[in-house]
Order: sequence, then structure tokens, then C-alpha cells
Amino acid sequence: MNASSNPTLDDDAADAGQAAMRARLAGTNINEETFLATDYLNHFNEIIMLLEMVPDMPECLDDCKEWRAKSYVEHFRDSGFSDKELAVAAYEQAPASYREPFDVTIDSMNRLVALGIERIDAALAAGNRDAATHEARRASRALQKLVDVASAIIHGSATPLEQTEIDALLTG
Repeated sequence: MNASSNPTLDDDAADAGQAAMRARLAGTNINEETFLATDYLNHFNEIIMLLEMVPDMPECLDDCKEWRAKSYVEHFRDSGFSDKELAVAAYEQAPASYREPFDVTIDSMNRLVALGIERIDAALAAGNRDAATHEARRASRALQKLVDVASAIIHGSATPLEQTEIDALLTG
């Protein structure tokens, strides 16, 4: 019998791989339980900061439009993070109980950014600066809430938002 046909052997190999990864993560800025790093959230902190500037400087919307979603792997491959290759390898082995809700949260954040920019742009195009201010503040607050959720997942202590809560942030 080969290992791929035996779930117990597959589980044992996965457990051994995760134990080896935990040892590699010791002393780094990558969580040893979740295999995720908070450094990725800096990518979203950038767009939150830009959105917060839009009410006082509507021309910052152009900078918001230039922001591009990056996957976890893309972020680290493009970063100067000292353990970037380890961060990518750890993410690829991250326990599903953390990686799946993390990925869902990140997907929601990316959709929220796109929707927020679209709404701000529409309000400014209509000459309604008050509505643009409202949309920018709403988007930045909702994104910050999701950054907090993602951070908690990274630290191994969060329950992800329910889909209805995510939908409320996106449509709110």
C-alpha cells in the first residue's frame, strides 16, 4: 500500500511537515500556529490610509485607483520582508482551519476596496463631495474591521465573520 492511498499515513506526513515548519518559524515574525504573517496586512493598511485622505483631498482617489490587490504570495515575493521565502512556504502549508477563513477575509477585503472606490468615484463624478466623503469613510472603517479580523486569524484567536456580516460590510 502506498502513502497516498492511506489517509492515516497522509495525515502523519502532513503532521510531520507542519512540525518541521513550526520549528523553522521559531523566532520569526510568522505565527508558529497559523503559519501566517501580519506583514501582509500592510498592503491593506496602505489603501485604508489613502481612503482616509479622500475626504480632505479628493485627488487621492487617483492613488486609490492605482492600488492593486495582491495575493499573500505576490505580496511577499514583491516585498523586502527578510523571511519572505519562508512566509510563502509557510502559507502554502498553513493549516486549513486558519488559511481558509483568512483567504475568505482577504477576498472580502479586495471586493470591498473595489466597491468603495467605485462608489467614491461615482459620487465625485456626480459632484457630490459629501457622498464621496461618506463612502470613503465607510470603506475605510469596513476595511479596518476586516484587517482586525484577518489579524486575529493570523494570531490564531479569531472566528471569522459570518457571511451575512461580510455582506453587510460590502453593501452597508
